Amino acid sequence: MGLFSKDIKTMDDLFIHQLQDIYYAEKTSYKSLPKLIAKATDPALKLSLETHRRETEGHIARLEQVFKQHGAEAKAINCPAIDGIIEEANELTGDVQNGPVLDAAIIAAAQAVEHYEITRYGTLTAWAKQLGRVDCAALLQQNLDEEFAADGKLSMLAEGGVNRRAAA
Repeated sequence: MGLFSKDIKTMDDLFIHQLQDIYYAEKTSYKSLPKLIAKATDPALKLSLETHRRETEGHIARLEQVFKQHGAEAKAINCPAIDGIIEEANELTGDVQNGPVLDAAIIAAAQAVEHYEITRYGTLTAWAKQLGRVDCAALLQQNLDEEFAADGKLSMLAEGGVNRRAAA
């Protein structure tokens, strides 16, 4: 077995492993958002990121509730994927001086995080249902719905003017 999967023997183990992964991802995202918020020049983008940071607090709380309902310790495991996405976001936004171009880069970086979280929540919701944990699935679905909404808001901001201003 691989380095990260040595303790995974059952679907329940896999579920907990992925839950720990998204828990780490949410906490890491929460910590990284203030940098993006501070760099954003578009007021609507700044507000959207601030709103999503507050939502992320709720995502973390719901994940802790899922751990509790499932009888597992709320524990994060390192997630190299989200670390890489955050590192790339920092690199992408680090040297951009032009405000509109920076805003476009921030949206791209934030959407990369959202898309990762969407994949994890979609999978976890399906697995929770398969494991007969509709209580957990309902909480995970709430997070998934909010991630889709955040991604949609970012797309609207990009297509509604940020990208056009960046290209000018």
